[in-house]
Amino acid sequence: MKNALLNKTEVLQDRQGLKLASYLSLGTAELPHDISERLRVARMQAVSQRKVSQLGSARTVVANGSSAALTWGHEEGLGLWGRIGAIVPLIALVVGMLLINSMQDDNRARELAEVDVSLLTDVLPPEAFADPGFVQFLKAEL
Repeated sequence: MKNALLNKTEVLQDRQGLKLASYLSLGTAELPHDISERLRVARMQAVSQRKVSQLGSARTVVANGSSAALTWGHEEGLGLWGRIGAIVPLIALVVGMLLINSMQDDNRARELAEVDVSLLTDVLPPEAFADPGFVQFLKAEL
C-alpha cells in the first residue's frame, strides 16, 4: 500500500510538472531573445540538478518492503538456509511430477490389462480378431 501511494504521488508530480512546463512554454514565443536564452539556461540547470532516484541493491529493496529479490551473489546473496529454502520447492516439484508420471503409467497399464483379460476370457471366434471393424470397435470402447 505504501509503495502504491508513493508511485501514485510520483505520477501526479510528473503530470503537474508537464502541465506547468506546457504553460510556461506557451508564452516563450513572444519574449525577447535574451530573456528566452536566460530561461533556456535556467531550465538546463534545473534539469541537471533534479533529484535522480538511485537504483537500490537487493538488500535495500527488500528492507524497504518492495519485492523480495532472489540473488545468488556473494555480498548481497542469501545464506545457506536461504539457498536451501529456494531449492527445496524445485526438488519437490520434480519429485511430484515423476510420481504423477509413474502413477499414470501404472493406471494405463492396468486399463490395458483389464481389456486384454476381458478379450481373452470372452468367447470370440478367431475371425473376429482379423476383422478391421472389430479393431475399430475396440478403439471406440477404450
